[in-house]
Amino acid sequence: MNTPSLPLLTQLNSLFHQAMHTVAPSERIVSTLERPKQSSHGDYAYNGALQLAKSLKLPPREVANKIIAALPENHLIERCDIAGPGFINVFVKSSAKQQVIQEVLKHKDAWGNTTLGHDRKLLIEFVSSNPTGPLHVGHGRGASFGDSLANILQKAGFKVSKEYYVNDAGRQMDILTLSTWLRYLALFGSKIALPSNGYQGEYVMDMAKLIKDKWKDTLYHADEFVLLHLDAPEEDGPEEAVEKYMDALIARAKFLLKEHYESLHQQVLALQLKDCQEDLQAFGVSFDEWFSEASLFHSGAVKKVVEELDQKGYLYRQDGALWFKSTAFGDEKDRVVQRENGIYTYFASDIAYHANKFERGFDVIVDVWGADHHGYIPRVKAALSALGYNTERLTVPLVQFVSLFRGGEKVQMSTRKAQFVTLRELREEVGNDAARLFYILRKSDQHLDFDLDLAKSRSNDNPVYYIQYAHARIHSVLSKWAGDTDSLVKSDLSLLNLDHEFNLMQLIEDYPDIIGAAAKDYAPHTLAFYLKALASELHSYYNSQQFLVEDESLCRARLALILAISMVLKDGLKLLGVSAPLTM
Repeated sequence: MNTPSLPLLTQLNSLFHQAMHTVAPSERIVSTLERPKQSSHGDYAYNGALQLAKSLKLPPREVANKIIAALPENHLIERCDIAGPGFINVFVKSSAKQQVIQEVLKHKDAWGNTTLGHDRKLLIEFVSSNPTGPLHVGHGRGASFGDSLANILQKAGFKVSKEYYVNDAGRQMDILTLSTWLRYLALFGSKIALPSNGYQGEYVMDMAKLIKDKWKDTLYHADEFVLLHLDAPEEDGPEEAVEKYMDALIARAKFLLKEHYESLHQQVLALQLKDCQEDLQAFGVSFDEWFSEASLFHSGAVKKVVEELDQKGYLYRQDGALWFKSTAFGDEKDRVVQRENGIYTYFASDIAYHANKFERGFDVIVDVWGADHHGYIPRVKAALSALGYNTERLTVPLVQFVSLFRGGEKVQMSTRKAQFVTLRELREEVGNDAARLFYILRKSDQHLDFDLDLAKSRSNDNPVYYIQYAHARIHSVLSKWAGDTDSLVKSDLSLLNLDHEFNLMQLIEDYPDIIGAAAKDYAPHTLAFYLKALASELHSYYNSQQFLVEDESLCRARLALILAISMVLKDGLKLLGVSAPLTM
């Protein structure tokens, strides 16, 4: 990885660490510099003297004096003041602050790269929606969060692989296959009603038409043969009766279609998976691997992990089903891995899938799940612990639900009745950039209210427009100048002494720390907030100063600064999957 010189803060922390070691060689106190709330208190503040005072049995202010005296010779610090009971306020030389501009101009999009990941292999799985229908706005948030996080982790020094887990072996795919077949039969005049728990969207009818074009009447059976001895429950009947009817219909379809059922199942899966892949690709989200759940059954991986848990003494049989003793590992209750009919549960295949992740040699495993899966985390970690894996290597960020608002009113959605806004519809209405950024403007585990009207507006209240406009403004100035931007790296930066300029330099200096914090906390929203703050400071600077001034040296210095800002804005937006237009 192309890594620029160490950020200013890193260099300063190193100086104070050396000073602390000189003052108290045997102490192991870890203290770092922080930005003070008031600029009059310096550029950074250090509280190491207060921590060290007790062990040295000296007043904190005296310890502070010793630390300052022990600081190595350097070209960074202008002066250090002692404040209050023993805080050290650090004032940095202007030349040290200005140096960051050259660093960015030299290294371009490598500025902000960190070694946090130390080239460790990291697997991040996200979206992983059942391929049973179009992706909706809820999936979009998981896609935006996961992809942005993957980009940030890559920049932070991890070797990142992105994966989509395809649930192609479960009951939901059978329900979709049956729903499509019933719609296919309707094209021949069938009167069989689609069960209330079937998939009812228009996309199901679209698939049925494609299947009729391909198969003609090969899959047709008259209603009396399909419904042989099957009585549909009342629409508002008990849920158990509705589910039993669905299972009976699936079993009947498998019996009547015989080998054609599997072909139909595969075609329905292929159509939905293709739609999902195209939708995500258009959203700027791609995956290194599309992992098939069915492959875990075909390879015997599910059977293997269940047998291994049994051999370790963590399974028992009750009421004909096979149970995992997950309570032994902190879960609230034990979990079924194999039903009384011999069919493995979804939990069993999930154990096998996660065991597979560990066996592939990833150092860090990240699962991005919907907030409704929070109760699933303890049981998965319990099974992994039982198998002997280190569950500290697994992290599960949760993504909360999304509500859409238009004209100040909530858009009503119902997944069951297919009355939901698809990701494709959202993208078409507000655009990719707005969708990508709006999705991560809040912490992932907080509910998100998505204002469609704001996302489409060209105003400073729209954070997408606000940040992109900052980038476009810079390039408007640079295009008027029409000089060689590569030559700006040699500008005389000592001429930049305005508060706005130092504020912007500090924000640029903060970029590697922002990347590190966003990666460490799995928090892409941190980067979004940072870009908004950087854009705000740029707009203020733009409104208060001229750039194409007669003084050529000052002109070049200011252009160097805003060029560096544009590079950081562009890189940050790219990490979040948002474009950086040159004009607006």
